[in-house]
Order: sequence, then structure tokens, then C-alpha cells
Amino acid sequence: MKKTTLLLILIVCFSCKKESKINILNTTEGTELVLKYAEGFTITDFGSHKILQIKNPWPNSDKSYSYKLKNRNSEASLDPNTSYTDIINVPLKSIVVTSTTHIPALELLGIEQSLVGFPSTDYVSSEKTRLRIDKGEIRELGKNEGINIEVLLELQPDVVVGYGINGVNKTFETIQKANIPVIYNGDWIESSALAKAEWIKFFGVLYNKETKADSIFNSIEQDYLEAKKLAASATTKPTVICGAMHKDIWYLPNGTSPEAQFLKDANVDYLWSDTTGKGSLSLSFESVFEKGRAAQLWLSPSYYASKEALEKANEHYTKFEAYKNNTIYSFSNTTGATGGVLYYELGTARPDLVLKDIIKICHPELLKNYNPFFFRQLE
Repeated sequence: MKKTTLLLILIVCFSCKKESKINILNTTEGTELVLKYAEGFTITDFGSHKILQIKNPWPNSDKSYSYKLKNRNSEASLDPNTSYTDIINVPLKSIVVTSTTHIPALELLGIEQSLVGFPSTDYVSSEKTRLRIDKGEIRELGKNEGINIEVLLELQPDVVVGYGINGVNKTFETIQKANIPVIYNGDWIESSALAKAEWIKFFGVLYNKETKADSIFNSIEQDYLEAKKLAASATTKPTVICGAMHKDIWYLPNGTSPEAQFLKDANVDYLWSDTTGKGSLSLSFESVFEKGRAAQLWLSPSYYASKEALEKANEHYTKFEAYKNNTIYSFSNTTGATGGVLYYELGTARPDLVLKDIIKICHPELLKNYNPFFFRQLE
């Protein structure tokens, strides 16, 4: 896991040296930060304050939230005829986040010391943050769907960053009644990997680190696009299947999903690339076997961590050519000290590493000196 910490440090240092001006859009109502990919939030600077708007807090949401961000040394004021979800003093001094995907952004921005609480800390993989957990600097808050309110009230964080499935969360309602702002983070709803990664700018504005966040994202984007260009030079396109059975259904990415976009950018032949829709495809074993039996590679076979586990779950898995040829790769075996899967934590913030992993697996000749960061061959 030392590799995780080193990579985070290197990208921060690299980004600081290449800081550039933030892209902005001048409007009659303020100066809006121009986002390249993300569609779920906007940031508008009015000089005396900034407005953070969350447009897509959960799937198919018809609600949006607006937060007035003001310098903590200035007086709070409410604009006439304008209602805000909350007024928040920035830069934040303390924060509680509720998804492991939020932690890499804090570390990349160098503000991880402000994290004071997290639900289900065993899921955290980062070596740096795990050390703070072990020291008692980050409090355990119980389960995400039932945060320990008593401990949270002791901590009194400036903000709780949560995520919503359908807008019904009694715990968040209780937190807000205690005058602790809750901001929904919708990075996971975005339709592309780079859009999800761009949510580092969401955290940047909460700490007055917009320029740094922009620079870090630009570095990640450049790395991703260079890897994509490299993959395009491959002379072959191996056939790929994904996923595995859960009960009687085989779940795998639809062709317009961010997961399928990784495969497209890695220049491989994903056998279900022509499908569309939201969410995963739900297919029968027979239909997947008929189409994917001869696939050269099998990526992300659900949570299975070994070929033996696959065989025990369903002996028919052994009939796939990828099983016979030992070409099954998964990220489930790359974990933190307490078992948290690193991909679920860092993969959103670092799509460039995910893409390079897939390129290394599918076109090893293109990245001869690269060692996959998340994915491992199943033994």
C-alpha cells in the first residue's frame, strides 16, 4: 500500500509545479467555473461569495441544492429573494465524508488532516488515512445508513459530505436539524470516468483550493488521454467479457457505462459494447455463455478472488476459454490492511491508472515497464 501513498504524493507535487489558471465563464450573474466533463454540480464566483449547486444528487432526481460559500471571516448574509440550502464557512476546518471515493480527493489536495469521522472505517484502504484512524484522529461513525449521531455531534464537523440513493435519508435529516450542513456528492452518477474524477473540484472549492484542484485534474486527464492514444495504436483487439452470476442473473456493464468506456478507450472488443441503457445488463448464464465462451479475456468477475472460488460457485465457469487459459483478471485482491478494496476507493479519482491497468492486460506490448495498480490475474 506504500505505492498508493507515493503516487498521491507524486501527483500532488507534479500538479503544484504545473498550476495553471482555472477556466472560467463570465456571466451576468457571476463567474462560473467551466467544467470539462462533470455535469452534476456548478460553481459560480460572485466575488463576495461563491455558490455551489448540486444538480444531480441521486439518480433521476428532480431536486437540486444550492450552498452559499462565504469566507469564514466575513459576515453571513442572505440575499433578498434567494434561498440557499445552507450557508457554509470556507475554507472548511473539519469534515466528515461517507464514501471511500471521497478520501483520495482530500489526500490529493493535502487536506486529509481535516477529516474527523467516517462510517465503517474498515473499508478505508489508504495507508495515510488508515494511520490516522489507528491513532484515533478519525472517529468511527458506525454504518453509513445509520450514522452514530451522538459521536457526530461531539465532532461538530463544518460539513458532512454524503451521497443519496433516492433522497430518503432520515440520518441526514437529523444531522441537518442539528445545524450541521449536509452536501450530497453525486460523483458516482456521472456518465464517464473523467467526469467522476473532475469532482475533485467540488472539494477544491470547499477549501479555497480551486486552482490546485484544477491543476491536479488536468494532470490526471492528460495521463488518461495519453494512455487512450497509446491504446489506439494497438494492432489487435482482444475479445472481452465481464462480470459474473449473482443468484440466477449475470450482471455486466452496458455499452454506454463508464466501465464500458474504459474498455473502448483501451481499444478492446467488449462483446456487449453495442448495448445501451442505465445500470448493469442483467442476462442469463446461457446467453452470456453462448456469446462469450470463446472470449480471450475475462475482467472483473464480480467479487471472486480465485479460480477455485469461481469453480465452487458454478462449475460451468470452467468451460469458458478465459478460465482454461488463465486470462481472468480482477481488482478484488488488491486491498488495504483491513480488507477494503482499493479500486472502490481510488479508482474514481484515478481513472488514468484504471485505463493503464486494462491496457497492460489487453495490450502488454504497449506498456512493457508498467505494473498494474488495481488488477491482478486470478490464481
